[in-house]
Amino acid sequence: MKATGIVRRIDDLGRVVIPKEIRRTMRIREGDPLEIYTDKDGGVIFKKYSLMGGLVEFAGQLCETLNRTSGRVAVITDRDNCIAAAGAPRRELMDKAISPELERLMEGRQIYQHKAGDAVVPLLSGEEKFSLSTAAPILSEGDVLGCVVLAGQGGELDGGEVDYKLAQSISGFLGRHMES
Repeated sequence: MKATGIVRRIDDLGRVVIPKEIRRTMRIREGDPLEIYTDKDGGVIFKKYSLMGGLVEFAGQLCETLNRTSGRVAVITDRDNCIAAAGAPRRELMDKAISPELERLMEGRQIYQHKAGDAVVPLLSGEEKFSLSTAAPILSEGDVLGCVVLAGQGGELDGGEVDYKLAQSISGFLGRHMES
């Protein structure tokens, strides 16, 4: 654990306020679920809870299939990080923060497909190596849970109808799977 130097008191209802600076840094938004852990030294740890986190192995298999079918780098994200990837070294993508641009696309709840002449949308925050070709948000009961992404490098971003339908199908399947 890393000390922040910030101290907060618990109110009479048992609540504690997480400072704005920490919420911004850790990308915690109003309504986000937090999982609570305790350690043997009496510490209490809050960790962002990802509904998609329980699907890591399954999502990895879906990415492998998407990669073999499309020939593109395939990634499944939760709202903050890449949780599964295929077609590129896993260490370059796994558990890395997604770009703010991808976050905005997910919140728009529409499928994105790169077109020739469009500005490049990076997959990861602060990194330009991988860019979006196709991105389909995973929606469950109206909430955005993550995204299915087909990515590329350089000039290999223009996707076709097959990429669009693959991403749409997988994101729809995952969204329905999360509802049950």
